[in-house]
Amino acid sequence: MFEPSPERFRAALGRFATGVTIVTARAADGVPVGLTANSFNSVSLEPPLVLWSLALRSRALPVFESAAHYAIHVLGVEQQALAQRFASRQADRWAGVAWTPNADGVPLLPDCAAVFECRSRSRYVEGDHVILVAEVLRCRHDGTASPLLYHGGRFYTEHPL
Repeated sequence: MFEPSPERFRAALGRFATGVTIVTARAADGVPVGLTANSFNSVSLEPPLVLWSLALRSRALPVFESAAHYAIHVLGVEQQALAQRFASRQADRWAGVAWTPNADGVPLLPDCAAVFECRSRSRYVEGDHVILVAEVLRCRHDGTASPLLYHGGRFYTEHPL
């Protein structure tokens, strides 16, 4: 065993396969904001709670810290390009991306494996990230969609689940 340098720790974490999500919200000025995240987990069934985390250095942090509502989209295998777009630093991630606002004005992406429409509940700063916990107000899923997976720094789409 070795002490976990940031590089070694990241490499070890990369051995854990995760699903891929895009989290969306609206900034105070109404501009849609979204980012790719693979740090998504369930917390509780009663009440329905989920969590995800965001780096403290993220430019989107102020939006998600102040947002009363946001949505977490679980991506399907055919949405790898969308995941890469929302993980990039490109200026307008939303250019040409179809979306509709939900009842709370949050941007919803079409054709996802699952969508969780959330109300912000609590935040915890731990290390270099903030953990965001949300109550799920509405959710839906496509029972036939295969999820987009991420493992070892790569997306996996070849094997439907």
